[in-house]
Amino acid sequence: MTEFPEMLKLERIIKEGVPHLQVRRVCEVAADGRRFPVYVLCLGNPSREVPAVGFFGGIHGLERIGTQVLLSFLHSLLGRLRWDRLLQRQLASLRLVFMPLVNPGGMWRGTRSNPRGVDLMRNAPVESAQKVPFLYGGQRISARLPWYRGSAAEAMEIEGQAVCSVVREELFGREFSLALDCHSGFGLRDRIWFPYAYTPEPIRHLAEVDALHSLFDQTYPHHNYLFEPQCRQYLAHGDLWDYLYLQTLEHEQRVFLPLTLEMGSWLWIKKSPQQLFSRLGIFNPLPVHRLQRVLRSHLLWMDFLVRAAGCYRSWLPTRAERARHRNAAIDRWY
Repeated sequence: MTEFPEMLKLERIIKEGVPHLQVRRVCEVAADGRRFPVYVLCLGNPSREVPAVGFFGGIHGLERIGTQVLLSFLHSLLGRLRWDRLLQRQLASLRLVFMPLVNPGGMWRGTRSNPRGVDLMRNAPVESAQKVPFLYGGQRISARLPWYRGSAAEAMEIEGQAVCSVVREELFGREFSLALDCHSGFGLRDRIWFPYAYTPEPIRHLAEVDALHSLFDQTYPHHNYLFEPQCRQYLAHGDLWDYLYLQTLEHEQRVFLPLTLEMGSWLWIKKSPQQLFSRLGIFNPLPVHRLQRVLRSHLLWMDFLVRAAGCYRSWLPTRAERARHRNAAIDRWY
């Protein structure tokens, strides 16, 4: 690769986002003799008294579409801020955090893993007590094989540590926060996953997830997302969002809901079978018209999350409602 279009677009957005964006580099990553920054971009009120939403992408370098979707959404927000007074008022009581390109070294090299050969979504110190799929659930055999977790004797990779640092600084410690991590490469449908990946047990905030799911169903009854816990599809070691979610459970009065948008890339292959002959084509829509459609199609979901976070007190289940939501979720997903 001689150009890095996602990095170029991200840095162009940073330049054009003044004075709305607060930007910092959380680390740098080396790949092929080059060094790439990992950026975090923030909008809105930094006070811990307001809710927050974090958007993350590019954790797997092959899945460029996740970064592209987030850059499209961020570009839309910045364009609206020039004229949309409702959005300006909304951001006075809300914090938005973006890490659109977590694994720039992997994206530069066209690999799922980071430049050290480690899969960042198998690298956290979380062990499944259940049997996980061979290799796919995370392995420590070799970095030459996919889904390598890294050495048990080493700390988490610098990119994963950067995500954890940003989540702790920007999302933890609030009464309510959400995270959305954008991926592709699984199935024929777009899915919204929530923890856990390491165990089939329900999460503590299952009632809150069900309430959010019900709210989206009521608001957009014709959507095409499939909501489910990730464990319904497979179990895995080292899931980054399991690791972060588990750290919040000591604070019972706070709600942190990490979600994953898993775009159904096999639908793109079904429509364009020739994509199978391209390594990028397995994970990304290659025809221009299909790419444009995908970039548009998830804006509504991300805008919904922003609005839902800003109004969380109006839909979070009360103590009396939690049992009903939890029972409904158990029946639906477990």
